[in-house]
Amino acid sequence: MIIRQFLASTQHTSAGQRAEAASALARAFLYGNLGPEAAWEAKTAILALLDDPAPIVRRALAEACAASARAPRPLIVALAGDQTEVACLVLARSPVLTDADLVDAAAMGCESVRAAIAARHHLSHAVAGALAEIAGPETLAVLARNPTARITTGRMLRMVERQGAEPAVREALLARSDLPIEVRHAVGARLARDLEHFVTGCGWLTPERGARMSREAGERAVLDLCAGAGPAATARVVRHLRATGQLNAGLILRAILSGAVAFAEAAFADLTALEPARVATLMREPRGVAELHRRAGLAEALLPAIAAALGAWREAQDGATAAHGAGLSRRMIERALTACEDMPFGEMQAVMALLTRFEAEAARDEAREVARAIADAALAREAARRASRDEGAAWEAAQAAARTAARTAPAPVPVATLPEPVPGAMLASVPHAPETAASPSIDALDAVLDALPGAILASFREEQERLREEAARADAPAETEIRERLAA
Repeated sequence: MIIRQFLASTQHTSAGQRAEAASALARAFLYGNLGPEAAWEAKTAILALLDDPAPIVRRALAEACAASARAPRPLIVALAGDQTEVACLVLARSPVLTDADLVDAAAMGCESVRAAIAARHHLSHAVAGALAEIAGPETLAVLARNPTARITTGRMLRMVERQGAEPAVREALLARSDLPIEVRHAVGARLARDLEHFVTGCGWLTPERGARMSREAGERAVLDLCAGAGPAATARVVRHLRATGQLNAGLILRAILSGAVAFAEAAFADLTALEPARVATLMREPRGVAELHRRAGLAEALLPAIAAALGAWREAQDGATAAHGAGLSRRMIERALTACEDMPFGEMQAVMALLTRFEAEAARDEAREVARAIADAALAREAARRASRDEGAAWEAAQAAARTAARTAPAPVPVATLPEPVPGAMLASVPHAPETAASPSIDALDAVLDALPGAILASFREEQERLREEAARADAPAETEIRERLAA
């Protein structure tokens, strides 16, 4: 009965009226507690509405059923393959759709459909991985900004590899609180490569020099990232660098010369397949360094430099030399340069050139630190000078306010020094300042006193006491005259 009445009532109505009727029927089916027969008839009528030629009718169905887990699965699947504006409603929210449905919709749909899927709550690893492989930069930015999306480290690295040149993707990834350290390094390395291509394309640097600067900037960045990371995170970064071909002898030497021995230990452990504890023990023994160097497969020409640098590091650990900041790095570089002086020229040239660049870099870092310290000291002196000047100005203002208050306030008459008893007529002849006239000045003076600092207030009170004594001395002749009259 329901299906016949509904279909008969919608045969000759407008699309808007059919959409309202479709929405009402869908809500009655989902939330109306219909009986089995009525529910079957309502479901059949809803599925029949999928053939309505007006998109507004199907959109009304999608809006009514998108968030409900009781919506008929055939209806939701059909709506997910409808026009974009209809499909996005159910793809973004429907709990009826499975991962297979979402992956198929992402593969067959446009970027708007993929973006709607990327914004789903608690997106699974499978769907996020599919989007990482096929989606465009706008969709990947939406996916990265989705805090509930479960994206693996490998898929994030794939996103950087495919669309890391897009600023929106990089910013969205870096804003994630759970971003792995190796992905953060990959983002920085991709940005360095893009900058390298830009400057070489403009002709500002040769391709060789641009590649060297990009590589050295990436090495510094990875050491900075690992400085605050734990052993597990450092080991993951080392594995990522080795898998991408970025783990080399130059990076290990830079880590040792920079004092980042924890990174060097992780690198040797990964290259030699030894336990980290065993590697740490060998690095503290002169003979163990040569064994690690051999097992890691590093160039023989770098052994003197690495051994000398680790020797300087061991001395610093034992307290034989001071270990602080860029100074330690320069001392270690000097020790490495000295150790390489006796090498054959053919082997020494490349190593000495590398160490010379490291020495120049360390000198620039030290110069930056000194310049920054000098600038901070100058700013501190300027701030102290301004504070002293402001304090002096406040003192002068307080003194001026005190003098003004002293001039406007009437001098008190020392009534307490008069002999007793004093006739009323005589007391009446003594001039007194009216209370109504004195009150405003006293209130103003109190307000000034409350606003003064402690030291200024003490000085002001001393000045006031001096003024009272002068006023008392000035009133002495009048008091003498009064005493003479009383005595007569």
